[in-house]
Order: sequence, then C-alpha cells, then structure tokens
Amino acid sequence: MQLIDLQTQYQRIKPDVDARIQAVLDHGRYVMGPEVEALEARLAEHVGVDHCIALSSGTDALLVAMMALDIGPGDEVITTPFTFIATGEMIGLLGATPVFVDIDSATYNIDAALIEERITDRTKAIVPVSLFGQIPDMDAINKVAEKHGVPVIEDAAQSFGATYNGRRSCNVSSISATSFFPAKPLGCYGDGGAAFTTDAELADRMRQLRNHGQSAQYYHPRLGINGRLDTIQAAVLLAKMEIFDDEVARRAEVGARYSEMLADVVTTPKIADGCTSVYAQYTIEVDDRDAVRASLNEAGIPNAVYYPVPLNRQPPLYSDVAIPKSEAAADRVLSLPMHPYLEVDDQNRVVSALRDAVKK
Repeated sequence: MQLIDLQTQYQRIKPDVDARIQAVLDHGRYVMGPEVEALEARLAEHVGVDHCIALSSGTDALLVAMMALDIGPGDEVITTPFTFIATGEMIGLLGATPVFVDIDSATYNIDAALIEERITDRTKAIVPVSLFGQIPDMDAINKVAEKHGVPVIEDAAQSFGATYNGRRSCNVSSISATSFFPAKPLGCYGDGGAAFTTDAELADRMRQLRNHGQSAQYYHPRLGINGRLDTIQAAVLLAKMEIFDDEVARRAEVGARYSEMLADVVTTPKIADGCTSVYAQYTIEVDDRDAVRASLNEAGIPNAVYYPVPLNRQPPLYSDVAIPKSEAAADRVLSLPMHPYLEVDDQNRVVSALRDAVKK
C-alpha cells in the first residue's frame, strides 16, 4: 500500500503520456514550447478565469503573484500559520512580514472572522490557504479585503479541482497560485505550478516576472525570476487533465467512505457547507499521535503528518502570536493513504489498523 499511488495512474494514461513526451522530444522546444500555451488555455478554461500563467513550481507561483502586487520590505501579508513553509517563506523572501491568523479548527483553514482585527495600514495582501483540498470561507475573506482595499491571493497548492459555492479553486479571489508537485491532486512528473487571475494587467506582469522580467527579447522593464514551466511537464499535465474530473470524483468517494467508516473512531475532516474537497490529504485527528503512528507503521499502513510545526514557530518566521487552534492541530493531525485508486479492501485494512491503534 502507498500513501499516494502514482504508478497506477501512470499505467492508466501511459500511452497518452508517452506520446505527448515523445512529441516534445521530437519538436525540441523544451522551454516555453507549444504545450505550455495549450496547458494554460486548458487550465484557464477549467477554472473559469481569463488568464493562467504556467510556472516552474507552486512556490514560484506564490512568489510571482506577490511580486506582481509589488509586495516588499515594510509590507505585511496576512496568512495562516498552519501550512507548508512556502506560504510564509515567499512573504519573508520579499522582505515583507507574515502576520499569522489562527485557523478554524473544524476545517483547518484560516478563520475569516479573525482577519479584520489584524489588518493595518501596512497590510498589502491576504493569503488564505486552501488546506488539505478544501477552500476557506472566501466570501467572508473577500468582503473584509474589499472593505480595506486589500487584494487576496488564494494559496491553492492543495485544492485544484475543489469548489466553493459553485466556483472552482483558483477562481475565488483576484489572484491565485497552485502547485503541480507530483503528489498533488493534479501533479506533473517534477516541479510545476500556475497562477490565475481575471486581471489582464496582473497577468501581463506575472508573464514578465516568470521570464526574468522580460517584456520583449532582451528588454526587461522589471526584475523577475526564471520561473518557466518545462514543456515536458506541460505535456504530462495535458495528459492528466483528460482524466482529472474522474479522479476528483473518485477522491470524493474515497474521502466519503473513510469518513463514514471512521466517524466513531477519530475526528474526521469537516467539509463546510457549499464546499467540495479534492482531499489532497485525508487528515484525521488522534490522541497520542506518536503511539498511533507506531502502531500503523507496524501494521504496514503508510501515514504522514502535515504539519507538525506551525510557521510562526519556524526560526526564520518566528512570531510569538497566540495560535492555540493551529498548535492543537499540529499536535494531533495525521494523514492516511489517499488517492483515486485506493481500493475498498485497502481502506478496510487502514480502518481496521487505525481502530486497533486507537484502542492501544
């Protein structure tokens, strides 16, 4: 059993993936080849926005989105401490200060009700994270942001394919960033990412920023980065898009089955009204996590912890701010095997082993 099974997926789409990669090898345009533009059009259509900018990673997508908003030294960016380091890391690398707001303990996403009190005249953006595959309360977040004239960047690294009140992730704020790291619900075979917006000016800035700030060959009106997506990765993602909707549906089935079987055993994920989740991880809460993990490991059940140390407790981003719900979650969360090809028998095995582990 695997935590995430990419080989079964590959066997399903092998002829298409192999043919698309071979096409790139044949035409030889390995950087910014035609597959990149085709992918951007496909992703923009899927999300329902005007502009998609393919990038070399989800981290670079966040960076370019923030750079397009001119975030820099002296600015503050409101975000959650319960996420992967990249969210706060990009804020810090630009010289800005991350301002951490605690989570809603039911969904693990930023608590929208706590955001307004942290806004100051230095707040340059709000970056809610769509954690574990579910979008936060974006209507409430956008309302506060609009009131104070602050843009919102959805960190959608774990939620591509999820919906919020009928809108898809990456189409719920003025700008968004997602990741195509292999383990993501839509992943390539290396690093990859994308940014999305309906704002043509922001899109133009991000296209320049991903290519060394270049607007025309060897003319650079702004400083940028080398953030281009490799053509081969775009080819892989185009093949995966052919089965993505089916995989999202399968993920929902696997997640619902887990929640039904585990309802009387542990704390299971709460999906907010109006939301769907792509279950980038299926995350539960347990007491005495170390003991439970040891028991699962002994039974051969893969598991992982996302994330054991909140961002404001990481040395480069340290902030002595009260985040009791984030800290409680960090001590208790545990992620189980989750992918579209997880068989019922394997889920039964996971649940049985977890029941035994919790009883010990």
